[in-house]
Amino acid sequence: MSKPANKRGAARLSAVQALYQMDIGGAGLMDTVAEYENFRLGREIDGETYLEADPSWFRGIVAGVVRDQKTIDPIIHEALTDDWPLSRIDSTLRATLRAAVFELANRKDVAARVVVSEYVEVAKAFFEGDEPKMVNGVLDRIARQMREGELPPQKQGAESADTDGAQG
Repeated sequence: MSKPANKRGAARLSAVQALYQMDIGGAGLMDTVAEYENFRLGREIDGETYLEADPSWFRGIVAGVVRDQKTIDPIIHEALTDDWPLSRIDSTLRATLRAAVFELANRKDVAARVVVSEYVEVAKAFFEGDEPKMVNGVLDRIARQMREGELPPQKQGAESADTDGAQG
């Protein structure tokens, strides 16, 4: 797994891992955040050293996604192709997209292109195939809607090239 180079990047990666863990294992918000803050962030586990992460950034993402999930999921669903609803997306990808959409909606102090780029890097930490391209395409589409005018105009045909067949 590649590692992020900054504390916010490490917080994003850890937030996606925590959201995945909560989705799969059904663990609660408080228990999961406490586990990460006490035992994972900046610690070594099974020979893997977790980078020091910005704990408040981590906490904000995880708590925000849990709080706003009923608003976030329809936004993601709308950006996906009809034959790939959110429920069919891999749990790690779902966690990645949810965290990114939370930041796009709530962290206007972070440029949309930075949010998209950071979460594409998170996807690359977990996947070697087309998944990062799918994350890029979906987040680019969402960022253009949520942060209208913040991203440069899209090149003709670029959108479909980013996402064709990448959801599998």
